[in-house]
This record gives sequence, structure tokens and C-alpha cells, in this order.
Amino acid sequence: MLRMLSCAALLTISFACSATDVVQGGEQTLTVLSSGGIMGAIREVAPAYEKKYGVKLEVLAAPSMGETPQAVPNRLARGEQADVVLMVGSALDNLVASGLADKTSRIDLGKSFIAMAVRKGEPKPDIGTMQSLRTVLQNSRSVAYSDSASGVYLSKTLFPRMQLGDQFVAKAHMIPAEPVGAVIARGQAQIGFQQLSELKPVKGIDIVGLIPAQAQKMTMYSGAVVSKSQHHAAAQALLDYLASPEADAAIKDSGLTPLPHTAS
Repeated sequence: MLRMLSCAALLTISFACSATDVVQGGEQTLTVLSSGGIMGAIREVAPAYEKKYGVKLEVLAAPSMGETPQAVPNRLARGEQADVVLMVGSALDNLVASGLADKTSRIDLGKSFIAMAVRKGEPKPDIGTMQSLRTVLQNSRSVAYSDSASGVYLSKTLFPRMQLGDQFVAKAHMIPAEPVGAVIARGQAQIGFQQLSELKPVKGIDIVGLIPAQAQKMTMYSGAVVSKSQHHAAAQALLDYLASPEADAAIKDSGLTPLPHTAS
């Protein structure tokens, strides 16, 4: 017991203890609230992590923002119990400021970029330049985008900057509470935009590619321990693992870009 308490203290101060030390003495269950943009990464690492460290991960889908009751801020505001949040970094900063997430635990995990998708088997239009993207947007029958970070940027910044006109505004729709890819797969929109890491897991679509660099906006995905977590040390150990070279392959497979690691 003394060793367990000692490791918890060290993790809080210097993150020096291993996950094995933290959970010694019995399996713990960590509840992880994960945004879709990093869901692929946490689901990929979960089986190996659980086996190696004896920690069970209960991963729940939770958007970083928006009006849906499942969104991370709304879940925590109504008192749902959780240990770790994985979400858009700017939205996480709001949780930290409100005291719902532990500031000292906050860590960046991967970069995400916006991509476009069409229904599986449909032609993939050229979106390699700003002009070609503009042409695709104006000629499309319907456009879908998310109610999270990428969609807010598209609807509030990029689309207005491109001056696409009233006809475009009428056919472009924000999709709440579900992946944009699912709407595309059902044929309810001709083209859709979301973070690449959120489009990759969706069946029934083809990813056309990233939008041009001049139109692009990077979104950082980050994690933190929930302030009211009863498993603070184990939660911090999971975050440290996700930020380590051991998780880079899962981060990359999910569609995110891993961050550089400083030599220890």
C-alpha cells in the first residue's frame, strides 16, 4: 500500500512511475471519454494496454463540443463519472479553466487535418488546389460538415472567406451527434468534410484526401485527467503512455500525426 501511494505521488509530480506500479494490487477500470478524432487511437492501444498493465479501459464516445448530451463538457457538467478525457485541445482548455479537468495532467497527443469524403464508389473529384476545391463546393448537390472543431472552422471561417454565395449556404449542413461519414455513406449528402481521423473508421465512404494547405486548419487532440477521477495516478499513466513512442503507431493509424518526442 505504501508503494502504491508513493507511486501516485511521484506520478503527480514527475510522471516517473510506470503503469505497472500504479495498478499493482488489483485491476482498475478507467472510464475514458473520447472524441471521434482520437477514438481510433485509443481503441487500437486498448487491448495491448489492458493486457500489459492490468487496467481495464471503458471507452465512451463523446464529442469535444456541441449541444448533444453525449458531448464531454455536458457529460462532466451533469456529474458523470470519468477518469480521462481525449478531445480537441482548445475545448479541453475550457474544461481546465472551469475546473473539470486537471491542468497539470493536460498533454497534447496528435495533430489532425481536415479531409473530404464521398460515398463509396462515387467519383473522387480533384481538390488539390483552392480553385478546384471551390469548383467542387459550388457544383456539389449537398455538403455536410461536423458540429465540432473542423465544422466550426469551415462554416465560420473558410466558407465565408471563399464567398461561395447563397446557393451554397442553402445546401451546406452541419451534422450534430454523428460522424459526417455516416451521412455520406447513407447518401444524404454528396460530399462531406471532417477530421481525417474521424472519417477513417467509417465504412461505406471513400476519402478523397486532405483539403489544400491554404484552406487547412490543424486541430490538436489532447488529453487530461478528470478532476474528480478516483484513479488519478492510473489515469495519468494512461496519458503518459498515449504520449509516448509506444503509441505512435496507433496515433498514426488513426489518421492523426504523432508529435515529436524529446529525448529522456
